Amino acid sequence: MSISRGPATARSAGRGLPERWNATLVEAAATFPCDGLAPRGFIALTRAIDVDTSPPMVFRWLCQLRAAPYSYDWIDNLGRRSPRQLSPGLDDLQTGQRFLIGTITSFVPNQHITVRGTPEAERLFGVIALTYQVVNRGASGSRLLVRLDVHPPNRLWKRARYLVLAWGDVIMMRKQLHTLKKRAESSASR
Repeated sequence: MSISRGPATARSAGRGLPERWNATLVEAAATFPCDGLAPRGFIALTRAIDVDTSPPMVFRWLCQLRAAPYSYDWIDNLGRRSPRQLSPGLDDLQTGQRFLIGTITSFVPNQHITVRGTPEAERLFGVIALTYQVVNRGASGSRLLVRLDVHPPNRLWKRARYLVLAWGDVIMMRKQLHTLKKRAESSASR
């Protein structure tokens, strides 16, 4: 995470919900790898959670998002339960691989995974760029940050679409981050 603020970043860093959940103002104003994939004037949605384990363990659980969403399975996983154990091979990342609602554009092991929305997702919600980033907190563990950059709404119907996306993301991402935290901490204690 960089502390600088890019010129394309929208006004959302200082706001609360739905643009910012559990992230500091500094985190919300920071530049993330996905910011370069977003359209000029994008709106940044930033989410964060502390995890009491090492960045490699948190990152390994992030790789599990290739298999399942880890939020409310009955909504976004067709009722199938997200795996509760690490699946072999999911940490073998490559650009172009499917990752949630997008494809991986870049990654740095134990640091971040950056994704651009698929054409199908972007037809529904507009441009979507996403970074999951793990930051070392020293002996106390890790900080897991998520930045979702979305197209700024410039029409009434796009504003409605944005509000559904932003508020829905707060609900789903909060659950996802809590689940990943629990799984990573549980794996580390074994």
